[in-house]
Amino acid sequence: MAKIFCIANQKGGVGKTTTTVNLAAGLAKVGQRVLMVDLDPQGNATMGSGVDKRQMALSVYDVLLESASVAEAAVFSEKCGYHVLGANRELAGAEVELVEVERREKRLKTALAEVADAYDFVLIDCPPSLSMLTLNGLCAAHGVIVPMQCEYFALEGLTDLVNTIKQVHANLNKDLAIIGLLRVMFDPRITLQQQVSDQLKAHFGDKVFDTVIPRNVRLAEAPSYGLPGVVFDPAARGSQAFVAFAKEMVERIDKL
Repeated sequence: MAKIFCIANQKGGVGKTTTTVNLAAGLAKVGQRVLMVDLDPQGNATMGSGVDKRQMALSVYDVLLESASVAEAAVFSEKCGYHVLGANRELAGAEVELVEVERREKRLKTALAEVADAYDFVLIDCPPSLSMLTLNGLCAAHGVIVPMQCEYFALEGLTDLVNTIKQVHANLNKDLAIIGLLRVMFDPRITLQQQVSDQLKAHFGDKVFDTVIPRNVRLAEAPSYGLPGVVFDPAARGSQAFVAFAKEMVERIDKL
């Protein structure tokens, strides 16, 4: 039975997509069956997984509008080792089209239920705004992984996200919880980052993942080659950190 996780943060530019594709590749590397769902109309996670968003016959848009199933729309990325339910510009229209339909916030949950036995992990890359698309992700998920930069404004954004998760938990998805906070783009030489990291651990305790993803040039370069860093340069520090994070995720889920 697949464990479904949203990678979410209402603050933009914190590495949600980088986290999603590299965790997917890391999990695939340690022998897990993975589906990566791109819920962002920009389609960056799709392109970063070696899938051309312009060439897709079917996308997550078709799944949300129930004109295709996940099994029909998902494609296997040979280079990355996981399945991709991709997104492109069409998805922006889904926001408007879903307003009138029934069960609009549960469309993704219903679709993923059909393939629950085919995967060990489903990772959902959410857009930064709290939209109908993000809501579909949160309603489908068992938990939320929050990538965070250790900076002051990131703490502000985290408060908003925690409140959103509480509301969704209370009204739409009783299973939803924060699985953990992942410190990304971390530079231990910067005193402020170390202080924010300590604050996070003091406040959230074991909800903070042990693995820390360092600031790494190779991770930043990888998307221009249409690959996760884990595949693009497996020896890079950032790539190795994501594989370590994948192992930590598997361990943590086994304990749940």
